[in-house]
Amino acid sequence: MQGAPDRGPLTRTLERMAGRVLSVNLGIVTVASWASDAGRTGIDKRPVATTRATTTGLVGDHIFDVPGHGGVDQAAYAYAAEDAAWWARELGREIGPGRFGENLTTEGVEVTGAVIGERWQVGTTVLEVSAPRIPCRVFAGFWEVPDLIKRFTAHGAPGAYLRVLVEGELSTGDAVEVVHRPAHGVTIGETFRALTLEPELLPHLLEAPELPTHIRERAARRLATQA
Repeated sequence: MQGAPDRGPLTRTLERMAGRVLSVNLGIVTVASWASDAGRTGIDKRPVATTRATTTGLVGDHIFDVPGHGGVDQAAYAYAAEDAAWWARELGREIGPGRFGENLTTEGVEVTGAVIGERWQVGTTVLEVSAPRIPCRVFAGFWEVPDLIKRFTAHGAPGAYLRVLVEGELSTGDAVEVVHRPAHGVTIGETFRALTLEPELLPHLLEAPELPTHIRERAARRLATQA
């Protein structure tokens, strides 16, 4: 009896990357002095059973700073439970789902190592990895950790913003299957480091056409200035 046909190393790698959604989280309205948009922010995201993903965001999610944390290129934000556990140990306190401002708390998914343009099948939705999250003062204020931006940047696990390529439902417990990975190899982690502490990595970013336009233009401008 013949075994199953070998579908190639890329397919096998993608299959091993299947994980799951531990929590779907939607932002509530928070009024605070550290919030950037007229004192309001949606960074405080709370677990829900399910929601619908659209190309402009998740139904029920409050985003006030759309240029910074919303729009088509940032319709959703994922953070790995494994990275959250590191922060819990670092700070000596419990960090529950949504505390990074993430819509999807994942388990068993390589988020920092995700390739820009990588596609995830989650429930009936197809998501595309677009960019890392750059920390801001709202995040530091929310956690009440004054030096959080510096520490978050140094740690280098920023989470991933996601586009919605196919609209659909997202639910807690959904499998996350990597169904496509571009060959250029530019990852979330590398992009984050290039934009923050390691500008020598900027040339590689231009090899990723799936990066948001404003990031590609930023990288090109910085390279032109260096030249």
